[in-house]
Amino acid sequence: MIMSKRSVIPFGPQHPVLPEPIHLDLVLEDEKIIEAIPSIGYVHRRLEKLIDKRDFKDYLYVIERLCGICSFMHGMGYCEAVERVFDTEIPDRAKYLRMIWCEMSRIHSHLLWLGLLADAFGFDALFMQCWRMREKVLDMFEASTGGRVIFSVNTIGGVRKDMSKDMLKGFVNEFNSMEKEIRRLTDVFLHDYSVETRLRGLGILTKEDALRFGAVGPMMRASSIAQDTRKTGYLAYNDIDFDIITSDECDGYARCFVRINEIFQSINIIRQAVEKIPDGQISVPIKGNPDGEAFVRLEQPRGEAIYYVKGNGTKFLDRVRVRTPTFTNLTSLINILPGSELADVGLQILTIDPCVSCTER
Repeated sequence: MIMSKRSVIPFGPQHPVLPEPIHLDLVLEDEKIIEAIPSIGYVHRRLEKLIDKRDFKDYLYVIERLCGICSFMHGMGYCEAVERVFDTEIPDRAKYLRMIWCEMSRIHSHLLWLGLLADAFGFDALFMQCWRMREKVLDMFEASTGGRVIFSVNTIGGVRKDMSKDMLKGFVNEFNSMEKEIRRLTDVFLHDYSVETRLRGLGILTKEDALRFGAVGPMMRASSIAQDTRKTGYLAYNDIDFDIITSDECDGYARCFVRINEIFQSINIIRQAVEKIPDGQISVPIKGNPDGEAFVRLEQPRGEAIYYVKGNGTKFLDRVRVRTPTFTNLTSLINILPGSELADVGLQILTIDPCVSCTER
């Protein structure tokens, strides 16, 4: 009788497939994963602790730097939480502007992820084409906010900058043109034999397990759960018609399918928002210091994020806490890896779209 040899090998934090430094200890029998043990904290930066040294207005610039990909939504989530403490309603135009920038963030994040997935398969030309399309979104960010990574356009009470009608119409025309090319690009991911072979039937997360492990975002929706925090109606999402993209295949391919189709939903949301955006102010003044606590939920590209703030009546908050989607999806990750081959680990990690800088802030 031949006995399988069990061994433990480290995977990460530095690895060619990993976009960010996640570390796993993999327990193997021959080439098959038996268990995955995560180590969290490799890039811990103590950003939440800086609330002791930065007042609640200055801290907005800190929280944007939790992550370069999700920076707009981090700033917006913090502002929404502080606005809730002040019991302040921002102007309708500001809600629409935030919503447009949110969906632009979702598009550029998903295109970035598709490029990384292509690179992991060895499709270098496809990687560059995905990131070329993403650059067009960043150009629109730069034109409307002045930044390409950190935007600093949110402010407590609204937004700092407006967009003219001509700019908004120009963005819609650009997205209409991009949509055709993105569809051609994404057809490769959905119909290429190599992609299907490496993703279909691997990394299975059943609906029951997704609920049990608290999966969020595309990770959850790819397991046939139609839940999207945008449907709660924050900002102006109640005025917009859009579908929740789901799949019942529950594997790595399903997660790819969901993210691709969310790109086109985001483009459609931007079209509707530009048609319906009202005139008016883009911010309201905030007076005094926050006294009380609040938390908000919003749908980041990777899933539901939670922002909690607690004020004490001074300019320094008692507490700021962010629960990021990758943090909660890590539980699902370590439960889909057992049974996979070692060669599949990199791709399976990519299918949760990990954002380690958000998680280990």
